[in-house]
Amino acid sequence: MNRQGFTLIELLIVVVIIGILAAIAVPKFASTKERAYLGTVKSDLRNLATAQESFFYDNNTYYIGAVPAAGFLYNASRDVAVTIVEATIAGWSATATHIGAPGKTCAVYYGNAAPVAPAVTDGIVACQ
Repeated sequence: MNRQGFTLIELLIVVVIIGILAAIAVPKFASTKERAYLGTVKSDLRNLATAQESFFYDNNTYYIGAVPAAGFLYNASRDVAVTIVEATIAGWSATATHIGAPGKTCAVYYGNAAPVAPAVTDGIVACQ
């Protein structure tokens, strides 16, 4: 008798190998997603800096208030929450978070505004 096909043992070995590969790949994929979320947040804070400078040149002060707003030409990306912490004629500071990266916060400050953790250098976006 010539039978063609795979034995049960061969199929089980293939399933085990696929399971091992999946166990290795899933955590790497999760960390990649979180890095992408933080990249989005950093990009949004850099775009906020451009919008703040534009607002300053038009109004001689930096914008403070809710984001988005009718008089402020800036919109954050989907699932990103941006908060402007302080804004005066001498500088501003802001924080941002992403729903997909709970517990992670990015911040930036410019000028004489009080630094907001984790930002420690003027104009450099930092994340914790």
